[in-house]
Amino acid sequence: MSRIGKKPVPVPAGVTAAVDGQKVSAKGPKGELFFVVNDEVSVAMDGNAVVVKPANDSKDARSKWGMSRTMIENIFKGVKDGYERKLEINGVGYRAAMQGKNLQLALGFSHDVVYEPPAGITIAVPKPTEIIVTGINKQQVGQVAAEIREYRGPEPYKGKGVKYAEERIVRKEGKKK
Repeated sequence: MSRIGKKPVPVPAGVTAAVDGQKVSAKGPKGELFFVVNDEVSVAMDGNAVVVKPANDSKDARSKWGMSRTMIENIFKGVKDGYERKLEINGVGYRAAMQGKNLQLALGFSHDVVYEPPAGITIAVPKPTEIIVTGINKQQVGQVAAEIREYRGPEPYKGKGVKYAEERIVRKEGKKK
């Protein structure tokens, strides 16, 4: 039994939710999102909550049960509050700046890296060494942050590169004489 899947997903205040067959849609102050639930999972509105149950007792249906509930909870949180991911840049001469809507990164290459964010994602640079990625879709915010980090990931000797704000870099000891 899925402990997560058993709990109904409460619809937060200020969010309107609708279940149309296998499609769960949510509309809130930040925007509108939807999630299409797998056919092996049944979904229904129960008062002011969405109830998710496996359609049958197969292992496949039970494995998709908890994930479906979490995805529905994520779209509710996204349209109400949104998601945010912070990145930090470490290294001499490494910096970020906004160029219109695009992010311009100086990461020690012979050229500046220009990153164009997809629709629905906002990037802010409060300091030259800090990047904040925001949006309503949790998966998309994480993907954009991962793509920015991928340009120059943190290296283990000096910790130079782009890292998540909450990430801890495991440092290695340098070569001994």
